[in-house]
Amino acid sequence: MTAAGFALFDTAIGCCALGWTEAGIVDVNLPEASPDVTRHRIAGRLAGSREQPPPPQVRQVIERIVALFDGSTNGPKDDLADVELDLSGVPDFNRAVYRVTRGIRPGTTLSYGQIATELQLPGAARAVGRALGDNPCPIIVPCHRVLAADGSMHGFSAHGGVAAKRRMLQLEGALPPDDPTLF
Repeated sequence: MTAAGFALFDTAIGCCALGWTEAGIVDVNLPEASPDVTRHRIAGRLAGSREQPPPPQVRQVIERIVALFDGSTNGPKDDLADVELDLSGVPDFNRAVYRVTRGIRPGTTLSYGQIATELQLPGAARAVGRALGDNPCPIIVPCHRVLAADGSMHGFSAHGGVAAKRRMLQLEGALPPDDPTLF
């Protein structure tokens, strides 16, 4: 698949990138070690695309993602559920997992097993985890809102791992902020 383009943008969690086609958003890259690494990562995944200013509808999605993590607690957070995705080439099972995951509101979480049950596939929690590990559009498909059955966080594949996932959940209000320390 050839994306029409991609753009980098700053958020409270770091420099993200977003790629699009004529059909919708095709890729979201969470922050890497540096903006240059983020740029290189998304350019490598979106062969033939180039960095460019986003068209107005993509700019609106970027603004909504920035607002999601701005730390504001005034009113409900945007769930981005209406953002058009281009998931062509994504397996049907993964699409089903992403559909359920997109229904998780900011400030709330589900477990891998709850998603599997919602799909009427009890016992498929590991398969749900694998599908979320392949998620091309994190934040819009909020895989960070999915936890283990006991509420613990494991295996978040974005740079920063579980700490990044925890920070995203804190900014959305699903977890309390870390306790301040003297150091």
